[in-house]
Amino acid sequence: MSNAAITDQPVLKLQNVESAYGPIKAIRGVSLQVRRGEIATVLGSNGAGKTTILKTISGIIDPRKGSIEFKGADITARDPALIVRQGLSHVPEGREVFPLLSVHDNLLMGAYTRSDRDGVATDMEAVYGYFPILLERASQDAGLLSGGQQQMLSISRALMARPDLILLDEPSLGLSPKLTKEIFEIVVRINRERGTTILLVEQNANMALNASDYGYVLENGRIVMEDTCANLREKDDIKEFYLGFKDDGVRGERRWKKKKTWR
Repeated sequence: MSNAAITDQPVLKLQNVESAYGPIKAIRGVSLQVRRGEIATVLGSNGAGKTTILKTISGIIDPRKGSIEFKGADITARDPALIVRQGLSHVPEGREVFPLLSVHDNLLMGAYTRSDRDGVATDMEAVYGYFPILLERASQDAGLLSGGQQQMLSISRALMARPDLILLDEPSLGLSPKLTKEIFEIVVRINRERGTTILLVEQNANMALNASDYGYVLENGRIVMEDTCANLREKDDIKEFYLGFKDDGVRGERRWKKKKTWR
């Protein structure tokens, strides 16, 4: 989708990044960039390395090779707390709220790096505007929320840091189609209204491609294709393997495990 606020300036840049879990390489020579103001997405099957990319960017995993730049500064293998203070927020897979804290206190935890009380209050009002159910449940323990509400809280907590970039990992995981649609609509609103840059990892390729501006396809830890999302949606390989359509337009079976020859 088109966003007039996108600039050519990359806010995030990975160059030949390699990360591993012990002897197992999870990502291999990954290079990508995210321009300021855009939503970029990384598509791939389970185990392709999508989550590892986000963990490496945010400092949870140290890369073995390569470099990561954020807003022109090298953040390769930096402490995650320092990366957050530079304006990068990570919404992890599985939501990971603070279950024994109230919704309100979870949101305040997202603003722990800030000292501008008025700004924090303004942003609190804004996230309640995006997700009114959180206002209704503000005093409730976060662990008692539904899965969809916890996902809303995780995204809102990230926004409370007023980040330049949000890393969003599998926001649709475990959610109904209706809630998934609602979450993606809000993600797009956040990007368009606040100008927040977003790097999205998602298995729901149809949702991701419709919400995003630029996409990368990850296979066995390597980027095998990249293009605007409008162009990716028209590629036969993407239609067949990720959107579930054969070349003749007939819906087919998903083939995550089939060896792919990318054209």
